[in-house]
Amino acid sequence: MSASLSPYRLGKARSLYNIFNVFNAFSYTLLAGSLITIMAMRMDASSTVIGVISSFVYVSYFFLPVGKMLARLLSIIKVYCWTWILRSLAMTPLIAAPFVFQAGHKDLALGLTVLGTFCFHLNRGAGMIGNNPVLDTLASGPDRGGYMTLTQIINAGLGMLTNLAVAMILSFWQDPPLALYAVLIVAGIAVGVTSGLMIGKLPEPETDKNARKVNFGDMLKESFSGAPFRTFMAILFMTALVSGVARIFAVVYCRDVFRQNDSMVVLYTVFGGLGQLSVGFATKFLVDRIGVKPLFIICTILGFVSMFPVALLSESVTGNAVGAIVFLILLLFMLNFSFLGAEGIAQTYFLGLIPARYMLDMGIVYFICFGIAGAGGSFVAGLFLDTLTGIGFSRFAAFKLLYLILIIVIGVALVLQRNLVRLGSLPLKNALEVIFSFRDLRAITLLDKLGKTNDSREEEEILDALHDAPSQLAIKGLLDKANSPRLSTRLEALRAMETLSSLNEEVEQALMRELLNHPYTTAYISARILGKHHFSPAIPVLRELATSRDYMLAGESIIALARMEDQAFRPQIENIIIKTDNPRLKLMGVEAFGIYKSPHSLAVLLDLLRSADPPQYLRDGVTLAMADILGLRRFYPLLLKFLANETLSPVLAVDEAEAATECYRAVHKGRHLRMGASLKKEANLAHGTAQAKALLPAVKAFILEKKPEPLSRWILELPETADPIAQTIFAESVLDDELNVYEQLRLLIVHWASRELKNWE
Repeated sequence: MSASLSPYRLGKARSLYNIFNVFNAFSYTLLAGSLITIMAMRMDASSTVIGVISSFVYVSYFFLPVGKMLARLLSIIKVYCWTWILRSLAMTPLIAAPFVFQAGHKDLALGLTVLGTFCFHLNRGAGMIGNNPVLDTLASGPDRGGYMTLTQIINAGLGMLTNLAVAMILSFWQDPPLALYAVLIVAGIAVGVTSGLMIGKLPEPETDKNARKVNFGDMLKESFSGAPFRTFMAILFMTALVSGVARIFAVVYCRDVFRQNDSMVVLYTVFGGLGQLSVGFATKFLVDRIGVKPLFIICTILGFVSMFPVALLSESVTGNAVGAIVFLILLLFMLNFSFLGAEGIAQTYFLGLIPARYMLDMGIVYFICFGIAGAGGSFVAGLFLDTLTGIGFSRFAAFKLLYLILIIVIGVALVLQRNLVRLGSLPLKNALEVIFSFRDLRAITLLDKLGKTNDSREEEEILDALHDAPSQLAIKGLLDKANSPRLSTRLEALRAMETLSSLNEEVEQALMRELLNHPYTTAYISARILGKHHFSPAIPVLRELATSRDYMLAGESIIALARMEDQAFRPQIENIIIKTDNPRLKLMGVEAFGIYKSPHSLAVLLDLLRSADPPQYLRDGVTLAMADILGLRRFYPLLLKFLANETLSPVLAVDEAEAATECYRAVHKGRHLRMGASLKKEANLAHGTAQAKALLPAVKAFILEKKPEPLSRWILELPETADPIAQTIFAESVLDDELNVYEQLRLLIVHWASRELKNWE
């Protein structure tokens, strides 16, 4: 980006360039689109002549060095402006061509057409020296790929609308008069001159100053010395060759093979423009999220597949009017979608591959390579078709053979694309997962809205939606919003980050900065995220923050350390929650013990219940933490039933003991020891049966009669498989009058004892 372009000037320049593209697309469609090809065919031009005229689109790139020499004398913008005006005026001979043909001078009419078209593209080629520098200057910032694609969308949309208007005009006549083509060319010239004048108002790119200092030979040597650039240029050559031939001769294919009239042929080009427009929208939507390489490959694959029907189609289809129309619509749509998409993405890839100081000169190399491929392909393809027809091949068979060759060429390019450097793109597999993932596509849509909104309320709503549609593609946008000066925006951005399945290094470092620099505001969310993702380098910082005056941050730091299994810090957490009077911090410490799952914390949790009148939430939190430590997954729904109706506590406890007794009997029913069984096994079975009989009476005595001794003895008589710490603590707890007042704890002990009986071996 030019350093002199402020955001205001950049926005203003982009608006002007967008308007220029509107006028330019209208003019170019009339002066260099399928209209000229159809007019030439109406004047009985052969496939070779059509190939020559079509090749001028690519021959124009050979005149880029002329533009560079002119830019040294004038400036890039002046060269761009005047050559654009001259290219439109160069089409003046084509106004006379239809009338000369009607006067009986076919060769002269075609000569005027060839001359005017050649001069048009000569000036266009010289002027295009400014294309890459101007576009590189305007397409700056994080939306680089998106803005470059927007210019393609404008060109495609206006081209499609122009072709549609032309098709409607031509449809008024069964055989449109040639003079009508002259009128359309006049309109194209007038609009083209206007578009040229608009270019002169664009800011001068700074890249040309840097480029003049570059030695062209050294630059070529350095660029082609690297395998990535050589590979890309080979792929570009093959893609441009196949694209030029496949798309341009598809128009001839419609007329020569399927015998379609002028208005129908133009109508098919409308659908071709729709394909270009569609790929533009798709690329703009995806390119800044998944990168250029996977999109380049996908477009090439689609182009490869779209040519197979031409190579394999049966000639009988040409006799089916409805089938022919549907086929040709789909053919031109897919050829333009795939190959124009590939051409546009190739240019974006090129701009990312080449250093800015080489942009001007290497842009010439890029377009000359593009031009050689397109021009040579168009000329040879036209000559090839005429040669095959001349030796007896039907037009249908000639086209089949031509497209079969194109399939082979693009197949080779497709194989080479695997060797392209990624330039920050996602791997193809991941890119396809994004394209076929509704969640990721929704995230991209939300990120686009997020980048455009200036309303804080809408910003928060979008971030909230991103929280509900977590996607790794949202990381960059969320990081930007996490630096917002508005607290609510930062909170929502971090909350959305919390739902991500994984963190990259950039996010981890951003969260660490947030952790250190934003206490009392958003640091606690960063601590929570780092803990969830087990970011162990944060442990030293989290240990310090566990004693922070920001109790939210201290609590989340404690839980984060528990999630990362920092056992060495657990004793300090015990001290923190015993000493603190902050209810939330105390409760978060209790939750941390449930995450640690260390039986050694059971005694600390019980001490919390022994404190003076612990609140309801703390009693519930302590029992849940103890259940987590002991692996009692089914205690939570049991506690919910109790909290819904606390009078059910005795019933729930007795039900637990009764269910455990029945379960034990069902498992051990009919179980007899064989002869020779060990005395230990025999004693264990007898002991288990006795314990099963004793559990229900012990629980009833504990719950209903307030007699804890039977249950305490029952717990102490559990086998060695029971957790010795829990066994000792619970045997003592049922005898502790301070603890027996808490129904949650009584219910937990009964639930644990019942579980131990069920697990008895």
